[in-house]
Amino acid sequence: MTARRPERLREVQAALAAAGPRGIIAHGRGRSYGDAALNDGGDALLTRRLDRLISFDAGSGELVAECGVTIDEILSVFLRRGWVPPVCPGTAFVTLGGALANDVHGKNHDRDGGFAEHVRWFDLLLADGTVRRVTPDGAPDLFAATAGGIGLTGIVLRLCLRLRPIAAPAVVVREDRMGSLDDFLSAFAGRARQASYSVGWIDTLARNGKLGRGILETAEPAPAGRSFAEDRKGATMPIDLPDFALNPIAVAAFNALYFHRIPAGGRERVLGLRRFLFPLDALDGWNRMYGKRGFRQFQCVLPNGEAAGGIRKLIAAITESRAASFLAVLKTLGRAGVGMLSFPMPGMTLAVDFPNRPDAPDLLHRLERIVLDHGGRIYLAKDSALSAEGFAQMYPRLDEFRRVLAAVDPAGRFQSDMARRLRIREDVA
Repeated sequence: MTARRPERLREVQAALAAAGPRGIIAHGRGRSYGDAALNDGGDALLTRRLDRLISFDAGSGELVAECGVTIDEILSVFLRRGWVPPVCPGTAFVTLGGALANDVHGKNHDRDGGFAEHVRWFDLLLADGTVRRVTPDGAPDLFAATAGGIGLTGIVLRLCLRLRPIAAPAVVVREDRMGSLDDFLSAFAGRARQASYSVGWIDTLARNGKLGRGILETAEPAPAGRSFAEDRKGATMPIDLPDFALNPIAVAAFNALYFHRIPAGGRERVLGLRRFLFPLDALDGWNRMYGKRGFRQFQCVLPNGEAAGGIRKLIAAITESRAASFLAVLKTLGRAGVGMLSFPMPGMTLAVDFPNRPDAPDLLHRLERIVLDHGGRIYLAKDSALSAEGFAQMYPRLDEFRRVLAAVDPAGRFQSDMARRLRIREDVA
């Protein structure tokens, strides 16, 4: 893969013109967990130097910035001024271009939807080298194909994002133990749906009556003047954990301690916004917990009518596999995304990390089958193993997406390993 690192529009256009038969794909900060921004044998356009903040309107909250600007950089400039991006994923180290290309969501999806809903327009470099300003009203099909379209419609050069005003850079967080998956489902159906933010951590190694136990966090914006626990200073994971540290017994012990750190009656505290939204960002290299072989992540969403039974089957399959996991997250999603390949639908999403061991592909295949059986879909930003057949069944607007690609990039200039693996540009028999 040839990496190109432009700083100006003319250099981006030159990189596109120079791309070979395997095409080119934009690559931001590499925070996708699969192959969406990889292009073996082709070109990758690194966007890190396209990182300029261009303008900000304090009356409307509209920020115009280049595609390589990260959410972290926006917060560094605007958080102290009382402004935040309205939707943030689990890490601040994602670029605006990547956030749009994956139509990312956060812990507030029930209230605020996905990232693309808050984008007013973007400038898109098309396969023929021209630049087009795309708006939801002026070019609805191209907008919907680019939002969540994993970079295949073109290269987003800059975009206009409407920021949100806040009274304080903090949230009031309520943490409660959930003794089982039933407790979680009841809480999510009730008070968690009414919260501004909600997220659950699940112990995937708990069994029997404790299956799906965990911790539910709900949060509301803190009022002005409220004191809060400051965001943690960054630490570093210094080594790759050895395999023996990842055995189910050791991870089960860690999970039990993590569960019981919350008092039986729950607790309330005020946290800095960064600390609440991006807990893993405080530990640089946190992925080294999974050893030298790394980890796989699986994230799916199941529609509301199927979520209870489907999530139970997914957790049971993960538990039975003894795939030791420190991190499993449960959230609700409020509505469908605006993009043709946007991940969200009204329902419940489960995200799980587990070590990249020889049996990981088989587990991912079994989880895919459960998701299909319950009418759900797998998140492309976290995917490394989804089958082309499964993808075609999960994303009902795929044919619409293909028609847009055929119109704006008939020669297939924009390519990626994921596009080829999922056979996005071709019908799957």
